[in-house]
Amino acid sequence: MIDYDKTLGSRIFDKINIILLFLVILVTLYPFYYITIVSLSNGNAVLRGEVSLWPVGFTLDSYKLVFENPAVPLSLRNSLVYTTLGTLINLGMTTLCAYPLARPRFSGRRVFTWVVTLTMFLSGGLIPLYLLIMQLGLINNMWALLLPGAINVWNMFILRTSFQQIPEELYEAALIDGANDLQTLIRIALPLSKAVLATLLMFYAVAHWNDFFNALIFLNDRAKYPIQLIMRNIVILGRFEQTNELGGGSDFAVIEQTLKYATIMVSTIPILLVYPFVQKYFVRGVMIGAIKG
Repeated sequence: MIDYDKTLGSRIFDKINIILLFLVILVTLYPFYYITIVSLSNGNAVLRGEVSLWPVGFTLDSYKLVFENPAVPLSLRNSLVYTTLGTLINLGMTTLCAYPLARPRFSGRRVFTWVVTLTMFLSGGLIPLYLLIMQLGLINNMWALLLPGAINVWNMFILRTSFQQIPEELYEAALIDGANDLQTLIRIALPLSKAVLATLLMFYAVAHWNDFFNALIFLNDRAKYPIQLIMRNIVILGRFEQTNELGGGSDFAVIEQTLKYATIMVSTIPILLVYPFVQKYFVRGVMIGAIKG
């Protein structure tokens, strides 16, 4: 027998949830949309407060000015290199750490798991890290941005959980067929963990792309700056090599606000393009850690 009261309540609850989620999406996306339309609008319209729902006086002058700064294309290239190399290092090191800790045959597995877990709660701090990087001769070197964070422990545990969920019979069958641990990892564990690997790729790539603090601390040469550090100098410090060109035209097509927003868009769009390629794995990969600890 159908409980009509419960069914009606469930429908009302679902509708309320839909409305609330729609409002959350609207509040979340509108700031990004506003930045986009301001960056495409005429500076006069922005100054008069006419831009709210769509671009007014559509122009690409802000983007032209951003790319006329030679530091922007160079920093985009640097960020692409740092993100690509850093993500590959992260995935490789995370895999090499997670797989042994997932195998019951690995002696000392509990001790190493405890040691790795301890690093999540204890840190030497910024000054010891800087002294270490300096003693290694990595100041003003891109490896100072890539090596210290080679493994994220939380992401490692997510991947370890994925390896543990693979039926033990598959590992045993590979062992009987003469496969060693490396062959088992490459031919069985990694192909069955594509969802988690794609999710971790997204996590690591976004972290590298958005990182500016390590570059601010360890890099001295502007030619090695990532795009996020260039964006910080423009948005927060107001530094731009061609600020004398702002408002140079009779219609003031470019003002400081449109320039800043255009810079934000230039630094944000590339990493957004990665998400569609891993979106189908994202939910499944994130849920792995919630299934088994």
